[in-house]
Amino acid sequence: MKIEVLYVTDCPNHSAALERLREILSAEEFQEYVQEVMVRDGAMAQSLSFPGSPTIRVDGRDVEPQSEKSVVFGLMCRLYADGGGVPSLRSLRTAIAKARGLEG
Repeated sequence: MKIEVLYVTDCPNHSAALERLREILSAEEFQEYVQEVMVRDGAMAQSLSFPGSPTIRVDGRDVEPQSEKSVVFGLMCRLYADGGGVPSLRSLRTAIAKARGLEG
């Protein structure tokens, strides 16, 4: 399983997103390598289809699949479906379970 946290410099939610992700991985006694990817410029944001910071992808899929329909990419903050600046615990758990083959 590959877990990526994409972010921009000085993102106010980057640390909180990492903390939430690690909390879930630790609680499930399932440690994974979490790769942090700093998105440096607009060209990189476009090439990564980066909808904003922070973005968490598990095996290349955004933890909020509806965001994959986004056509706006760039160096900006991101809001999630619940209105917060980090993915919900539920979104993270679901994405990890799917990657592990525990949920269809």
